[in-house]
Amino acid sequence: MKLKVKITFLLLFISSFSFGQMKQYHFTRELKGISDLWHKIVLPNDIFGKLSQDLSDIRIFGITANNDTLEAPYLLHLSTGKVSHTNIAFKTLNASHNDKGYYFTFEIPALQPVNQIKLEFKQPNFDWQVTLEGSQNQREWFTVIEDYRILSIKNKSTDFQFTKLSFPSSKYRFFRLFIRSKKKPELTTAYIAQHTILNETLIDYPVKKIFTKENKKAKQTEIDIEMQVPVPVSRINIGVKDTFDYYRPINIQYLTDSLKTEQGWKYNYNTLTSGTLNSLEKNEFKTSSRTIQKLRIIIHNQDNQVLNIGTIQVKGYTHELTTRFTKPATYYLTYGNKKAGKPHYDIERFKDKIPETLTTLKLGDEQAIEKEETTKPAPLFQNKIWLWTVMLVIILMLGWFTLIMIRSRDK
Repeated sequence: MKLKVKITFLLLFISSFSFGQMKQYHFTRELKGISDLWHKIVLPNDIFGKLSQDLSDIRIFGITANNDTLEAPYLLHLSTGKVSHTNIAFKTLNASHNDKGYYFTFEIPALQPVNQIKLEFKQPNFDWQVTLEGSQNQREWFTVIEDYRILSIKNKSTDFQFTKLSFPSSKYRFFRLFIRSKKKPELTTAYIAQHTILNETLIDYPVKKIFTKENKKAKQTEIDIEMQVPVPVSRINIGVKDTFDYYRPINIQYLTDSLKTEQGWKYNYNTLTSGTLNSLEKNEFKTSSRTIQKLRIIIHNQDNQVLNIGTIQVKGYTHELTTRFTKPATYYLTYGNKKAGKPHYDIERFKDKIPETLTTLKLGDEQAIEKEETTKPAPLFQNKIWLWTVMLVIILMLGWFTLIMIRSRDK
C-alpha cells in the first residue's frame, strides 16, 4: 500500500514538472497530423494580438507518454518572396529631336528581358509625357508604353520624382524613348533592369470599420481604420476615385496606447510610414511588418480640393513556422509570454537540409493555460475581537506599570 502511494506522488511530481515550462505561457493549441520529420505551421490571424511585437514568445512543446517535456525547434518565415533585380548592360546610340520632341535610343547587346528603365535628368522640375518603343532592327518599331507621365518637383517644401518606367517584360535589341517636350531634356543617366518578385504571398486583412473626417483648420483628411483583430501589417493600398491629377503628402500612423482622462480617451500614435499620394503610380505604401489593430492615415491637402477616397486595403505576409519533430509526443503550439526571449535553434544553420515540400499541420482550438493562484498572506488579525483584546491587554499592562512607578516614587 505504501509503495502505491509513493508511485502516485512520484507521477504527480513528474507531471507537474513536465507542464512547468508551458505554464510560463498563456495560450496553447494542439498540433494535429504529425506524420513526418518536418512540417509547416501557418499562424492564424487571431494569434498575433497575443504575441509580443517581435514574435519571440512562440514555442512548440511536446509531452511524451512518460510526461517528459520536449521542445521542438522551428524557423519563422514570412512570405516576402524572392526579389530578383538584374541590371542590363546597354549602349546609348544617339539622341535626336524634331518639332514633336526628343528621342533617345538604347541598344542591348545581349537579348534579355527588360521591364524597368530608370531615368535621371539634370532639370530639377519637369512634367513630360513619354513613349517607349522596341525594335529588333531599328526599322520596325513596336509600342511598349504610350503617354506615360514622368514628373519632378523640387522646391523649398517638396522634393518628389517619378521617373521610373515600369512595363511588362520585353525582349528587344533596341529601345527608343520619346519625350514630348519643347525644351531639351538633359538626360544624365539611365538604368535598364529586369525586376521581379517571386513567390510573394499577401493576406488581405478584413477591416472592421473606417471613419473619415475633414480637419479644415489643419487642411487635412484624417482616416481612422480599425482591424477586426491585431494583425502584422506590411502594406497599405489607398484607392482614390478622382480622375484629376493630384500630389499630396501623406502620413500613416499606428496606435501605440490609450489613456482615459476626465476629458475622455486620449490616443497616442506613432508614424508607421510616410510618402506621397499621387495620380502617377499605384498608391501602395510598404513598411516592415508590425502588429497593429488601429491605423490613422493623414492626407495633407494644403489648399487643394479634398480627395474622394475609395477602397483601402490593409495587407500582410503569411507567417509560417518550419518545424522538426524527432520524438513521438503530443505537441502544442504555445505562446503568450512577454518576458520570453527569442529562441536559438541549430536548424538555423542547416536550412539546406529542410525539404522544399512540407505538409501543413492543423491547429486545435485555443486553450488558456491555467495559472496557479498566488495566495495573499493573510492579515495577522482577521477578527476585530482579537485586535481589541490585544489593545486592551496592552492598555492594562501600561496602566499596571504606571501604578508601580507612582508607588515606588512615593516611597
